[in-house]
Amino acid sequence: MISPLHIQTVREVVRTGSFADAARNLGYTASAVSQQVAALERACGLVLFERRARSVRPTSAAFLLVSKGNDVLSALATLERELRTVASGERGALRLGSFPTASSRILPRVLAELSRVRPGIEIKLSEGEPDELLPELLDGDLDLQLVYRYDLFPRGWPDQIVETPVMDENLVLCVPDGHPLAGRRTARLRDLRSETWIASRPDSCGAQALLRLCGTAGFTPNIAFRSNDYAVVCGLVGCGLGIALVPALGCVPHPGLRTLRLSRRTPRRHVTVLRRTSNSNPLVKDAMRGLMDVARDVEAEISGATGP
Repeated sequence: MISPLHIQTVREVVRTGSFADAARNLGYTASAVSQQVAALERACGLVLFERRARSVRPTSAAFLLVSKGNDVLSALATLERELRTVASGERGALRLGSFPTASSRILPRVLAELSRVRPGIEIKLSEGEPDELLPELLDGDLDLQLVYRYDLFPRGWPDQIVETPVMDENLVLCVPDGHPLAGRRTARLRDLRSETWIASRPDSCGAQALLRLCGTAGFTPNIAFRSNDYAVVCGLVGCGLGIALVPALGCVPHPGLRTLRLSRRTPRRHVTVLRRTSNSNPLVKDAMRGLMDVARDVEAEISGATGP
C-alpha cells in the first residue's frame, strides 16, 4: 500500500538526490528515510533509487511515482481543506423533517437565516407527520425532526433520540361569524356538546386529543367533516359548516372565521425537535439555535393573535 508519507519522502529524495538531505528537510533520520524507501520498493516490486557512495540516483519508476504522486498529494490536500470546511459548518448538508404547520410558520425564517450565514451548505426538507418521518431520523436520513404532542395525547420516543422543547401553543376554538359565541373571548367546553365539529383524520393525534378533551366534559363530538389541512378546516368553519379546535400555528385567517379560547383549562400542543444522540453533523447546532430564536418570536406572535 502506497501512503502519502512515502510519496512525500520519495519526492524529497528525488529533489535533493540524497537520503541524508531529504531526511534533514523532512525532520527524519537518514535511516528512517532509507527504511521508508525500502518499504515502498518492496510494496511496488520496483527499484526506485540506485544507491551510490555519497548520493542516490532516481530510476524511471521514481520519476513516475513523483509525477503521479504530486496529483495524489494535491487531491488529498484539497480533500483535507474541504473536510475542514465541513467540520466548521461552512459546507455540508443539513436534512430536516417537519410537519406542515411548523413548515409554514417556523421553518421558512430558520432556513432563510441558515442560507444567509452558511451560503455553502445544502439544506433538504422532508415533510410529514411525526410517525411518518421518524424512521428516516432513526436511519440517519434526517438530522433533525420537528414533531408535536398534545396535552391529552402524550407520547415517547426511542432511547437513541433526544427531544428538545421548541415552543408551546394553545388550541384555538374556531367558530363562524354569526355564531352565538363569535363575539366572546372564551367558551365553556360543556356548552359545545350540540355543535357540529370539523376535525382532522380519525387516526391523527389532533382528532384523538379532541375526543379525549370532549370526553372530560361528558360528550362525544359530532364530527361531520375531516381534513388534515388546517387551511381547509378553517375555510369550512368560515363558511358556517361547523366549529373546530385547531393549534394556534394552524389557525389560518378567513373572512368568516372568529377565534376564542376554552375557559378554565386551555389545552395545548407542544412543538419539540428530535435528534439522534450519535449525530455529529456540525450544522445541527446552528439549526437548533435558529429554531429556538424563530420559535420564540412565533410563540409571541400567536399568543398575541389568540388573546390572553
